[in-house]
Amino acid sequence: MTSATRRVVITGMGAITAAGAGVEALWEAAREGRSGVSELRFPRYPRQRVSRSAHISGFDPAAHLSEQELKTTDRFAQLALVAAEEAMRHAGLDTQAPLGARCGAIIGSGIGGAWTSDDGHYNFYMHDARPDLLAIAKVMPNAAASQVSMRYGARGPSLAISSACASGTQSVGYGLQMIRAGMADMMLVGGSEALLTPASFRAWEALRVMAPQACRPFSDKRNGMVLGEGAAVLVIEELDHALARGATPLAEVAGYGTTSDAGDLLRPTVEGPAAAMAAALADAGLAPEEIGYVNAHGTGTVLNDIAESDALRRVFGAGVETLAVSSTKPIHGHALGAAGAIELAITVRALLDDIAPPTINWLEADPKCLADPVPNTARPTRIDAALSNSFAFGGINATIAIRKVRADGRG
Repeated sequence: MTSATRRVVITGMGAITAAGAGVEALWEAAREGRSGVSELRFPRYPRQRVSRSAHISGFDPAAHLSEQELKTTDRFAQLALVAAEEAMRHAGLDTQAPLGARCGAIIGSGIGGAWTSDDGHYNFYMHDARPDLLAIAKVMPNAAASQVSMRYGARGPSLAISSACASGTQSVGYGLQMIRAGMADMMLVGGSEALLTPASFRAWEALRVMAPQACRPFSDKRNGMVLGEGAAVLVIEELDHALARGATPLAEVAGYGTTSDAGDLLRPTVEGPAAAMAAALADAGLAPEEIGYVNAHGTGTVLNDIAESDALRRVFGAGVETLAVSSTKPIHGHALGAAGAIELAITVRALLDDIAPPTINWLEADPKCLADPVPNTARPTRIDAALSNSFAFGGINATIAIRKVRADGRG
């Protein structure tokens, strides 16, 4: 079998977000328009101006991790392990049997061990406290990928993609390419982020991109994003490998496109996102009119939503007016390096259920943005193929194309 014929399918998904534990809770919240955003206050940050975030409440890592894992992990790696466990079980894999040399792990993160860094620096500078002896191992952006590899004995390629908000999507894309190239038969891919620390929050406030009340992607009167945390991991594998072990493919990872604006660090272009979407379509062998749904990057910031709207118009032409496009970030927050993986899991469920989840908090159309971003209420929609977009600071753009497969994987 040549690399050109190695089709790649998703056989398992796991997630933990502000919407709850598990992909089912995430999908139900996205479909029903139920937001996980709530009040978050930091005692160490009395001058906090924004207090809305999509944080995970009541998470007890001791219920999910071994004693050794608890000692050696930051919150972002802990979330990744929880999502990976669900994905493994969903894929019908034995979580006690080593996955071996033909399986690898790519877990993206934009920040890495933010809580370890924040607490360590605070205690060092304020109290001259001794650093955590394992701080370096916890902080490293590759810690989540390494922990997942170690837990499941995945001895193939193991790495972290750290490209801000595109990290999770690029992780899936590179996993796809590795399987196609014959470097692996199976990959655990996704993203994890736990950046809701006092210092991180203050830094994001300084950028003046955070919504004080509600995130309203593509809507008139939108005024920013809402930060979130969470993780999503997907099991992707070569089609024949999946069928041989009796797995049920959920969707095919049909194409991947990634580009760089090579321009401003913060201001997006239209050309870069449009090129990423076009590249994903070309890689998948799909025409624009075959796409039934697009999960947009849709941050709710003024410039990003305008740029993405124009990029969608450039790729889909007049067809964008009837295409189901929505942003689910008001549900689970903008989880930066985990966002693309979380949103891909939602996109897979949208594909399976033929339902376009809504863009909630939408008030009325902004003439510069999409006129109909599935506002506020989910919409039954025939979806045979879909795109998931992630566009990051630094001008990094990434798009994944997926399509339906029959139960035997041959469709």
